[in-house]
Amino acid sequence: MRALRTATTGMSAQQMNVEVISNNIANMNTVGFKKQRAEFQDLLYQNVERMGAQSSETGTVVPTGIQIGNGVKAGATYRIMTQGSPTRTEGTYDLAIEGKGYFQILMPSGETAYTRAGNFSVNDQGQLVTDDGYLVQPAITVPQGIRDVAVSKTGQVQVVQDGVTEPTIIGQLEIATFFNEAGLEAMGDNLFLESGASGAPSISTPGDVGYGTLLQGYIEASNVDAVSEITSLIVAQRAYEMNSKVITTADEMLSVAGQLRS
Repeated sequence: MRALRTATTGMSAQQMNVEVISNNIANMNTVGFKKQRAEFQDLLYQNVERMGAQSSETGTVVPTGIQIGNGVKAGATYRIMTQGSPTRTEGTYDLAIEGKGYFQILMPSGETAYTRAGNFSVNDQGQLVTDDGYLVQPAITVPQGIRDVAVSKTGQVQVVQDGVTEPTIIGQLEIATFFNEAGLEAMGDNLFLESGASGAPSISTPGDVGYGTLLQGYIEASNVDAVSEITSLIVAQRAYEMNSKVITTADEMLSVAGQLRS
């Protein structure tokens, strides 16, 4: 029975749906994490009687026809790029982007990665780095003997040194935007890579038209909503159960057909 194969595709689809939801829930407290949604497409149809086909010699046509579907397949795992809530940390090197944009990170391979996670630190040379020690671009080096570090909304980095009353500018942060943020390739560690789907990055100063501003002492929380994820999980579970019920019913029908006697 075709129903067995069709229901199997439905169970596989809902299994993947649960896997996507579980990843969202697991990353509820991941800085700058962007949740995903599984999207599905119906499979090819078998045309038993094609719509629009001529049904008589007088020219009458079949209005709707008979098409039987073959199930479902995964279409995409769409990443939802809405902004998470800014969370105050009071950390000197914690930065959140309010609006559009990504921090640029120099990878050991020489590639540039992009992230919304602004929980930065300084290394043993005073360079601004990620949790993994990757350099933030443009490079910012904080000198020794300072009393305070200030990052403006427009990304200008200033320090106040001992014995000096006026702040000194030591660098300017820039952020990148993309035509299709959802097309960025996630590589783990809160990092994304440019892809053919995302388009090339446009880089500018925070606060320019179309670019967000920076908040010092804040980090961006995950945009995962616990209530909606649990609701989606329940819906996926019910859909999985319904597909399994179809398989059970089809098996019972086959069993009845096998017991027929002529």
